[in-house]
Amino acid sequence: MITAEEMEPAGHVHVNAGRLWAGGVATAIVAALAVLAGVLITRGVLGIPVLAPKAASDFGESSTAVYAGLAAGCALLATALLHVLLLGTPRPFMFFAWITGLADVVAAAAPFTQPAPLASKIFTAIINIVVGVAVISLLSGVGRVAIRPAAPVHHPGPAGHLALTVGCAQ
Repeated sequence: MITAEEMEPAGHVHVNAGRLWAGGVATAIVAALAVLAGVLITRGVLGIPVLAPKAASDFGESSTAVYAGLAAGCALLATALLHVLLLGTPRPFMFFAWITGLADVVAAAAPFTQPAPLASKIFTAIINIVVGVAVISLLSGVGRVAIRPAAPVHHPGPAGHLALTVGCAQ
């Protein structure tokens, strides 16, 4: 089902930037915590060495903090992307889903380009997919509540009557 927002021409919505970015920061925190939880489960529970040698702790080494920080940074970058799309793109949520979905595919494939045991590659890809799906779903929801249609524009109509339009060309 197509929503009214998706039918509007570009630039005809008001974006509550504070609400969007507050949701983006919250999403970044979720992304970082998802990485930490994924590494802890993979290393501590399953005993699979992800991001560090087996001798490292259940959270790995400093590379785990870098990984979590990178996930948070990507969530903030996705928030910026969504903000730009909301401001000037027709059907911004469709473009957002495609761009971030393809980025998630790249993140899932990236571990398989590294020299590591297959199990490590698989579980790193799974962590990347979980983080990507979380970011996409959370920001899509945040974006939908951070927008509202632009105020209607009144144009003088025939015989001095006012015609009401909502940003559509006549």
